[in-house]
Amino acid sequence: MCKLCLAGFPQDHSGSRRNFLKATTAAGIAASGLGLFAPRASAGNDDREPEDSGGYGRRYVIRGGAVMSMDPAVGDFPQADVLVEGKKILAVGPSLPVGGAAVIDARGKIVMPGFIDTHHHQFETALRSFLADGVLINDGSGSVSSLTTYFEFILLKFAPVYRPQDVYINELFGGLSQLDDGVTTVHDVSQIHHSPQHSDAAIQALFDTGRRAAFGYFESAGAAILGTNPGNKYPTDAPRIKQQWFSSSDQLVHMIMGGEVYLGDASTDLSWTIGRQLGLQIAAHILSPFSIRPIFDKLAAGTGGLGHIGIGPDNLFIHMTGMADAAWQRVKDVGAQVSLAVPIEMNMRHGMPPILKMQSLGMEPSLSVDVECTLTADFFTQMRSTMNVQRALVNQMILEQGDFYPPNQWPTPAPTLPQLLTTRDVLRFATINGAKALGLDRKTGSLTPGKEADILILDATALNVAPLNQVPGAVVSLMDRTNVETVIVAGKVRKWKGRLLGVDLPHLRTQLENSRDYIFSAAQIPRDLFRPN
Repeated sequence: MCKLCLAGFPQDHSGSRRNFLKATTAAGIAASGLGLFAPRASAGNDDREPEDSGGYGRRYVIRGGAVMSMDPAVGDFPQADVLVEGKKILAVGPSLPVGGAAVIDARGKIVMPGFIDTHHHQFETALRSFLADGVLINDGSGSVSSLTTYFEFILLKFAPVYRPQDVYINELFGGLSQLDDGVTTVHDVSQIHHSPQHSDAAIQALFDTGRRAAFGYFESAGAAILGTNPGNKYPTDAPRIKQQWFSSSDQLVHMIMGGEVYLGDASTDLSWTIGRQLGLQIAAHILSPFSIRPIFDKLAAGTGGLGHIGIGPDNLFIHMTGMADAAWQRVKDVGAQVSLAVPIEMNMRHGMPPILKMQSLGMEPSLSVDVECTLTADFFTQMRSTMNVQRALVNQMILEQGDFYPPNQWPTPAPTLPQLLTTRDVLRFATINGAKALGLDRKTGSLTPGKEADILILDATALNVAPLNQVPGAVVSLMDRTNVETVIVAGKVRKWKGRLLGVDLPHLRTQLENSRDYIFSAAQIPRDLFRPN
């Protein structure tokens, strides 16, 4: 038996995902061992969730809520129903005839699509808040922010010591936390692939979380620089991963190829070539530091990598701060996707979030969380931050048209200035734009009949929201995770009346804390709850 099997983390020695799942179940780390999918009692008139939701032929109706479909062809309704059969939406509209379908009472609630996070490093869950004051790279200033930084600590100290079991519990706990927040789909940029066993652990956690996900197969962060990962198979393990885990297109988790351009031309050439040979979307962080701008200029010109790699509609670019106008134009022309992580970009010196640049080109972003070691993964925060920074910038531009003296203290905006973002805009970024960014807009992102039922029921009767006067405004400007009452993924109820179903959170929290303790100890970083500021 291999060392990892003896350590209590069974590996897949058969090439079969099914056998791997059996092995992990036997060790108590897979879904059934954690009680993630424990059977539920039959629903009656006791306010329990519909029985066997998401199962073939099972019907239920979400009745009487304020429905915001995020599909212009479907529209919005002050009071309407959403009929679900199996994993798909059958109909949306007022007073739907539903026969004997189970009923979810949504009166006083808002019904809308789940949020979609297009970039999240879930392997860092155990490091939450560690880097709350830090920036990306030590700038030599000696300030509090420069002393504890992302590159030096998260990538070079913590990431290299992760074991497969650390990857698994971090991914699982982080995913469940976002599911509780109403994020039904994630692009997990795990960036922790020190070995095939690390990769398999990350993927297994995504399946076990029970939400829709894109597995981002990125590099072995930190360990590749230090040479501490002799088992590293990135990017050449991609064909094995795709065949073993992603042979079907009819599952909740699919694969994206990570192709970081700052790893060098040879790595870019190899990872992008493999990704395109496998028919995968290719994602990369593109931002002001790490000397990326000249590299990206070559990619935009079609001379990237070893001289022949160019960007295309299969690319997802994260951040896009500090890039040249010509490169931006190429991104637009080829139809590449852009994911903004606005709170992180502002906080960690990635550069100003390029929302105004995108508006000037007639483009729209999707939204993403990035890293919880610095800021929350809450998606209400992502929407509010995006709206707030754009409006701050544009409002100041408008005010500066005048001279702050009467009668020029409140100028009429020039027609050349960007329009102020609205709550409806950022809701679009957080839902259907996210689906488009991950190639999932035929499956999810809106409450459209025929799409899979990824649905939120938000409590608008709660103390922080009532009385309800405007649905998009209430969601974006007032709500937080406490308003996320029910979460449905592919028709299956995963959170019901404020509680995740079939999940032993105290047990999982203990596992995460044990992982944190190991990671800090192995990295030789003291745990100080009140580090000097």
